[in-house]
Amino acid sequence: MTATERDPGLQPERTRLAWRRTTLSCTVVALLAVRQALYGGAGPAAIVAASLSALAWLGFLRVAHLRMLGMGTARPRPLSPRGALTAAACTVALSACAAAMLF
Repeated sequence: MTATERDPGLQPERTRLAWRRTTLSCTVVALLAVRQALYGGAGPAAIVAASLSALAWLGFLRVAHLRMLGMGTARPRPLSPRGALTAAACTVALSACAAAMLF
């Protein structure tokens, strides 16, 4: 094996699986948020909350999909600061929607 070759082992697969688990959790949270928002009636506030939850979920889904695709190479590039910020912002947005619906 030369210095330029790299045996990634199972690390990319574990990372890909972690992104899939996180995406699944994010999907469940978004669906529960939409269900809760529309449960009492589809008023304007509920429509806005459901739309924001769906938008945050789509943003996270895009970041996760691009990251999982990047794991297919022998030397995956690190997650960009923009991607990390987007994923964090989407997670915080979903958390804020969930917290707002509880109160």
